[in-house]
Amino acid sequence: MAEQLYTIPVNDAFESDCECPVCAMMADLEKNAVEYTMGPSYMEDDNRAMTDELGFCRHHIKILYGEKNRLGLALMMKTHTDKTIKDLKALTQNKPVAGGLFKKAGVSSVGEYIKKLEDSCFICGRMEKMIDRYIDTIFHLWKKDKDFIEKVKNCKGFCTFHYGLLYDYGANKLSKDAYSEFLDVINKVYFENMERVNGDIGWFIDKFDYRFKNEPWKNSKDALPRGIIKTNHTIVEQ
Repeated sequence: MAEQLYTIPVNDAFESDCECPVCAMMADLEKNAVEYTMGPSYMEDDNRAMTDELGFCRHHIKILYGEKNRLGLALMMKTHTDKTIKDLKALTQNKPVAGGLFKKAGVSSVGEYIKKLEDSCFICGRMEKMIDRYIDTIFHLWKKDKDFIEKVKNCKGFCTFHYGLLYDYGANKLSKDAYSEFLDVINKVYFENMERVNGDIGWFIDKFDYRFKNEPWKNSKDALPRGIIKTNHTIVEQ
């Protein structure tokens, strides 16, 4: 079964010591997508056509700029801007009339093109395609593998974004009874672990009070980066 090809990264994520296994999978996907983009693939015609069309979001262009392959990035940027210039020049041949129909909608053909460009990213697209397969695999394993259910029960919960994603996706992926059991489990691990991290953040704050100066830090020293995962589904360096 095709879904089974993705059981290894999904199982690895749920076995990891992470505040959100889905965030851990996303981090690995991003690393792999960046390495793929900046590797020999940027010379392939199919990939160059896609990067010319999609470009990169602000987040990922910063990451690419931090990589060692500046020549590869320059080549992709050159052909991408070539296409952008060509496309926009063509769209500006027919100037809109002030007060015309497009003004009611508030967007011209030029504006629509730029908005579409702003919302597209070659790396985001690769990540989204793969994470959809990983999410499908989560529910496949939930239905087929009792050991995986235990891994979910014993994980450190999820960030709020991915908790909501799993909460909603499960309704279409599982039977009525299986979905009810699934909700019981993810509700428990989500709220218990959000409260755990919330308590660690509270103790981190208390440690700045002179009255607690000599008290142990307990598990609060890394409370902020763990809290950022929970609230913003973003892994930051500690």
